[in-house]
Amino acid sequence: MRITIIGSGNVATHLSAAFKNAGHRIVQVYSRNMHNAALLAYHVGAEAVDNPKDITGDTDLFILAIKDDAIAAFVPYLSTFNKLIVHTSGAVELQQLLNFTNNAGVFYPLQTFSKTKEVNFRDVPLCIEGADEAITKTLEGLARDISNNVYRVNSTQRKVLHLAAVFACNFTNYLYSIGEQLLAGSGMSFDMLRPLIAETADKIKEHRPADVQPGPAVRNDDLTMQAHLQMLNGQPALQEIYTLLSQDIIKNHNTGHGDK
Repeated sequence: MRITIIGSGNVATHLSAAFKNAGHRIVQVYSRNMHNAALLAYHVGAEAVDNPKDITGDTDLFILAIKDDAIAAFVPYLSTFNKLIVHTSGAVELQQLLNFTNNAGVFYPLQTFSKTKEVNFRDVPLCIEGADEAITKTLEGLARDISNNVYRVNSTQRKVLHLAAVFACNFTNYLYSIGEQLLAGSGMSFDMLRPLIAETADKIKEHRPADVQPGPAVRNDDLTMQAHLQMLNGQPALQEIYTLLSQDIIKNHNTGHGDK
């Protein structure tokens, strides 16, 4: 399939490489920044463009891998070609594309990406939605070319999935950064926490997170929790985060006492 990539960021970079490795042809890479467009285009053997007017219709599929708030404004540049257009957002409804064309879909990779770290796309869940059954099947086939985990997910479901991912990934990563700051304040390294984080993540590969929840809140260890809050004196925001999370864990886990 001939594919044109709109965007040159993390998602665009990994998708382009995955498609190229699967035997698809990347026709063009568009970015407002020509340097970024040229860099990605070089790696996937495509033409780089930085002006929407230079995008051609000599393609089978346009993939919008750009910021959510830029999607609706960009679609009119592409809809005149009457080619399949998909976006890669977890939070944007398919309807934003359908406002301009019926030849539309969603190709959402549920993963966090960075340009400096390789990802095995075969393990990445790809969430597919099409304007009709034919488009959905086309996107499913394309998705299976690069991933072993392909799901049909409608716009309503995808919003819930994206919200769940924010809690499970984005917020968790922020909590890691709080842990790093606390350790640094006492001259300790975040490396000390890495084995604990890895073991916790490993447990949920086989168990429900709620079934392996550790910590003083699960044990109703009020003395420890109060001591932690005392240590956070002068940091009301962290005290609030600690209290809210602990109270919610207690509410959902009436396990009494137990070992960590």
